[in-house]
Amino acid sequence: MLAAFASAPESLWTYLSWGPFATEDELVEMLTTVGELPDWQSYAVVVDDVPLGFCSYLRINAHAGSIEIGGIAFSPALQRTTAATEALAMMIANSFELSYRRCEWKCDSLNGPSMRAAARLGFNYEGTFAKATHYRGRNRDTAWFAITDDAWPSVRVALDSWLAPGNFDDAGRQRASLESVRSQRANESR
Repeated sequence: MLAAFASAPESLWTYLSWGPFATEDELVEMLTTVGELPDWQSYAVVVDDVPLGFCSYLRINAHAGSIEIGGIAFSPALQRTTAATEALAMMIANSFELSYRRCEWKCDSLNGPSMRAAARLGFNYEGTFAKATHYRGRNRDTAWFAITDDAWPSVRVALDSWLAPGNFDDAGRQRASLESVRSQRANESR
């Protein structure tokens, strides 16, 4: 998987507490460490038999009915692709299929791409926790987002509609953006 990150800019790791990785062993060690945490489950994102990134469920709290998607590192070849959206949509769907009441997304409040991704996927912004943690020698204010079980059906319709084969031309380009699909669905439900 390290090869997928070879062309990644240093900025890919800015908002993660680990990385970049100089060797495959370093990457495997980090994945092994988080894989041993009791409330983490990490997954490789593989496209055409090539591992291009990883993401995790974390802060899994079955008693409270909440689960978070995070620890996301997508290589440049995976970023902003249909496969990336599909991988995250599958994780969100799975969380509700497992009867969680809320699926959370938290990120550094300075991480604009992550905040935009959360909103694009249908997560609602719930607020920012000041100095929620610290890493890389600085404080982190954490922006909280969530999809709740009552909001999931409409979010799912938008994701499924966007991911439908008919939304893409022969070259794989989207015909309608996820935002426009969501807007159209909202207008139809009024």
